[in-house]
Amino acid sequence: MGKMDFIGKASSAAGGWGALKSVGKRLLESGAPISGARTLLKANQPDGFDCPGCAWGDPEHGSSFEFCENGVKAVAWEATEARVPPDFFASHTVSELRTWSDYSLEKQGRLTDPLRYDRATDKYLPVSWDEAFDAIGGVLKSLDSPDRAEFYTSGRASNEAAFIYQLMVRLYGTNNFPDCSNMCHEASGVGLKASVGVGKGTVLLEDFEKADAIFVIGQNPGTNHPRMLGDLRRAAIRGARIAVFNPIREKGLERFTDPQDKLEMITGGNTKIATNYYQPRQGGDMAAVRGMSKAVFAADDAARAAGRPSVIDHDFLSAHAVEFEAYRAAVDATSWDSILDQSGLTRDQIEEAAGIYMASNSVIATWAMGITQHKHSVITIREITNFMLLRGNIGRPGAGLCPVRGHSNVQGDRTVGIDEKATPALLDALEKELGVPMPRNRGHNTVEAITAMLDGKAQAFIALGGNFLRATPDSPLIIKAFEKQKLTVNIATKLNHSHLVPGETSFILPCLGRTEIDRNSQGKSQIVTVEDSMSMVHGSGGINEPASPQLRSEVAIIAGIAQATLGNEKVEWAKLADDYDLIRDMISRVLPGFQDFNARVRVPRGFHLRNAAAEREWNTPAQKATFFTGPLPEKTDHQEALSKNGIFVLQTFRSHDQYNTTIYGMDDRYRGVYGERQVIFMNPKDMEKLGAHAKQRVDVIGEYGDGVERIAENFRLVPYNIPEGSVGGYYPELNVLVPLHSYGEGSFTPTSKSVLVSVRLRADAVAA
Repeated sequence: MGKMDFIGKASSAAGGWGALKSVGKRLLESGAPISGARTLLKANQPDGFDCPGCAWGDPEHGSSFEFCENGVKAVAWEATEARVPPDFFASHTVSELRTWSDYSLEKQGRLTDPLRYDRATDKYLPVSWDEAFDAIGGVLKSLDSPDRAEFYTSGRASNEAAFIYQLMVRLYGTNNFPDCSNMCHEASGVGLKASVGVGKGTVLLEDFEKADAIFVIGQNPGTNHPRMLGDLRRAAIRGARIAVFNPIREKGLERFTDPQDKLEMITGGNTKIATNYYQPRQGGDMAAVRGMSKAVFAADDAARAAGRPSVIDHDFLSAHAVEFEAYRAAVDATSWDSILDQSGLTRDQIEEAAGIYMASNSVIATWAMGITQHKHSVITIREITNFMLLRGNIGRPGAGLCPVRGHSNVQGDRTVGIDEKATPALLDALEKELGVPMPRNRGHNTVEAITAMLDGKAQAFIALGGNFLRATPDSPLIIKAFEKQKLTVNIATKLNHSHLVPGETSFILPCLGRTEIDRNSQGKSQIVTVEDSMSMVHGSGGINEPASPQLRSEVAIIAGIAQATLGNEKVEWAKLADDYDLIRDMISRVLPGFQDFNARVRVPRGFHLRNAAAEREWNTPAQKATFFTGPLPEKTDHQEALSKNGIFVLQTFRSHDQYNTTIYGMDDRYRGVYGERQVIFMNPKDMEKLGAHAKQRVDVIGEYGDGVERIAENFRLVPYNIPEGSVGGYYPELNVLVPLHSYGEGSFTPTSKSVLVSVRLRADAVAA
């Protein structure tokens, strides 16, 4: 396909033959299509490995492979035959590699040996594990305060790795845990804790089989967690109403062809997912939800006045909630004019959606980063919770709250202690276990860690997985932050841009992937565990031989750093690394809900961590579910953009061929874009106002008036079904436009779904 033809026909439905073709392509690119296919058959099975992709739950039987396009891509990406040995770095300087794309870097394959940066040659050179650990420990011990170091965690780390990591860091003396949760679902945890006392979702996978209606708000499961489409499809087939709120029309939310359904595949059929699809303005979801509550209150008033049964579950509210009357007053004080202006929806649309809610006995509300990456994300989640409380849709079958996490263990990492604001209960338990005091000061989250590195207050950065440089906002600032560090360490399976901005001393430490056999000193295979979005904890054991005999597990690498830094007086690190059962035994003594951890995790599907709110036990100060009673935001970014000539509000999202910062390919067939990532999706009416046309080249300019120039150069316009005044495009390419200081109130999550920008036509208007 030529440069002029990067816009093509979009898929008519998610899944289907397009998914199979894409999977086949990725398996071929991995260099091992047969062994890769065999590997896939062990995904999500009791004797196999947990899919390294998203955190969507597994079915009850837990023994059959559920087809998931992104899961296949994640497995193929990890199980590739391509390798990046030391010879690769002998041929390429770091300065040269920094000019490569994310896709090109990761396509080179698996890292094989520990490496240390040599500034004289601008190359990474091989180093022994012991030399690396001693050097890292030496720098950490030389810092004048433990708070000078930042310890980042990716959501792909196992529970065992995350627990031993937080153990090391707290014994070292700090709570500095910048984490991928800070950049995605932090608002969910903060909002849900305030409302229902638990910062997790309250549903099980089985609840999707019982729900009468499912409200899907601010998420795109077709790309981000495709296995969810199977559950939505089954719900739609049995007659459940599915109301979608998403500014952009997404194929996966419209129609889905299940690759496991032979009839649909043979006939080219598909299943309609959304029974009702609403396109609010960016950041207008809270207003839309409050409008639905307003409609519910009106219907309840009318029903009671006419002597009919109440629409609202007043008995539930009386027994289980506080601040209901104050919320009613706040809704009454919110005018329809403000609701409609902020949401961008019509009153008829909002009342129609409210009608779906009122006609359904059991309702699930599910959301993702389209909700959490805004300034007012916390109160939006609290508003969604308010709405669900009105009819008692929390704590019973087929109903509840369901934030859908990204990486496979992002929820588990937080559960086992990766938290810059650790609870007193966790710290008390660790002190009892180890017999030493734990640091009590609040640590740094991601935004605070970057600020500390820029200010020179932080001097060391260690990353347990991930691609911090590309995942974070204000990309040029992150480069400056890394360059100021005395030490940078990246524990990783593949090369990425975070490795190419070394500090004074810098290491790349290659680790085992989820699909690989993790053997201890006796040759025994070890398992790790993860927690999905439904609070199910299950085991994962690799089946492939390691990509290199030099690879070590994440647990072993952390233990090596810990031993070199802290010694063995309080913890025998090598013993923990050699027997993960010992780590799980310690977890069971420290964390509630993990009793008999080693036994319970070795059964199919593992076990469920108790969720008090799901049992209508509310761990809030009032000991009841607590309504949020504040007003709507005074003005959303979208409203601000519409009030200024030539200003748009940008949201960043994934293409269909990527997972977080990992780029599997250059196509986005659901949106009809092929071989190109530097694109901006725009309403055709907005393009007409600009005097622009499809395939026009533009620069996108950040508009924050803070004196910082932020420009994303040479992007192409794509006409798309998106609200006027909104534009969209892919991260990480557009992260350069997201200001570090623009983050959610109460969450510190970067506002990647509401970025003020302008669009400038380039002189070289059309590609050659």
